[in-house]
Amino acid sequence: MSTAAVLVGYAVVVGALVPSLLSRAAWAHRAPVLAVFAWQGLMVTFVFTATLAVYHLLLADHHVHGGLVGLLSACGLAVGAPWAGPVPSLPQALALATPAAIVLLPLGWLVACSWRARRARQRHLDLLTLVGDPTPEYGATVVDHTTPAVYCLPGRHCRVVITRGALDALSEEQLWAVLAHERAHIDGRHHLLHLLADAFSRAFPGLPLARHAKEQTALLVEMIADDRALRLHPRETLATAMCEVAAGRVPPVALGAGGAGALVRLRRVLTPQPRPHRATSLGVVAATVVAPLLPLVVACGP
Repeated sequence: MSTAAVLVGYAVVVGALVPSLLSRAAWAHRAPVLAVFAWQGLMVTFVFTATLAVYHLLLADHHVHGGLVGLLSACGLAVGAPWAGPVPSLPQALALATPAAIVLLPLGWLVACSWRARRARQRHLDLLTLVGDPTPEYGATVVDHTTPAVYCLPGRHCRVVITRGALDALSEEQLWAVLAHERAHIDGRHHLLHLLADAFSRAFPGLPLARHAKEQTALLVEMIADDRALRLHPRETLATAMCEVAAGRVPPVALGAGGAGALVRLRRVLTPQPRPHRATSLGVVAATVVAPLLPLVVACGP
């Protein structure tokens, strides 16, 4: 079987088959940090594999073909292997540009999504300056709105926002529980995980991995924040607070305590499950680390 066929098959497995399995894995909700790591690994693996597969498909019959070393040499990146052949023709140049585009496309979307999110957060911060009431007692900004909602604006100028409706609906202990949830988002820089998944989904629309990674990342970071809040507050307190603020609408660039998959998270908070067996965790870590290396091994082969 040719190298190109192996790489294409591997890309199909990573991009279409594994995501459906991982999204249904029983251990994922019991170890959300590990699950996020696995999703990030799958995205990196797909980009590596697709890039090498396209390179081998397009250049298999050209003199620049030579596995990963050939790709680096053709781009002038191989150490000690300067380009010594004739100038590539236009078809060859386009063929070389296609693999590069697969890498640059998600990177370009990441820059664009980051810029848009930063602008949207800044506009919301400017609005909060006009309508918000700083409350040092909670380290947050209070907005005069009747719907209970608590959310955070991440980034350099982070802010936690509470509506008057949330102050009226939540007890003091419940309020501190959801504030702990929001500060977990800020401390963990969870918005960066959202940006990575969003950029990947825009770069590869329609790909099952892109859809699942975006949906699962949004849910898993909320679970991570839930777990952080549960270190300081009882389960019943956090669960009740989540119910109170679940209907609150938050800006798209914000992370709210209601968050994604509120019903799934509520069930998880009230019915704790043991963490995955150590062997399972080590297996997931090993598979995530090895997965992006396999296409490189195949591409470097004879």
